[in-house]
Amino acid sequence: MIVQILFTALAVWASLLIPGIDLGEGSLLERGGTLLVVAVIFGLVNVVLKPIAKTLGCLLYVLTLGIFGLVVNGLLYWLTGWLAEQLGLPFAVDGFWPAFWGAIIVSLVTGLLGLALRSREAQPQHDVA
Repeated sequence: MIVQILFTALAVWASLLIPGIDLGEGSLLERGGTLLVVAVIFGLVNVVLKPIAKTLGCLLYVLTLGIFGLVVNGLLYWLTGWLAEQLGLPFAVDGFWPAFWGAIIVSLVTGLLGLALRSREAQPQHDVA
């Protein structure tokens, strides 16, 4: 779980490349802490709301061959930005399109990091005597 939070925090950091997603000012430690809290918020939003959205939008997922999932991910990322602001965190997502592209970056980065971790775990370990 800690690794997943760290991966998500790194992915949220990567999404700062998108205009309209901002982490605000602060020291490196403050910004890192904000990224970790935002990663936890995003994880909680996904755990609670994504299954509901998938259930309610099942037909749209099927009709769009899953592309509707990109819209849902963008909306969940936008909600994460709003919740972070409500909690007083200096993280902002200014609109749907930045959230849409930010969510794509988060998905890609966490997926690639997870893949790298799994491939590393699959490699045989050599004992050093």
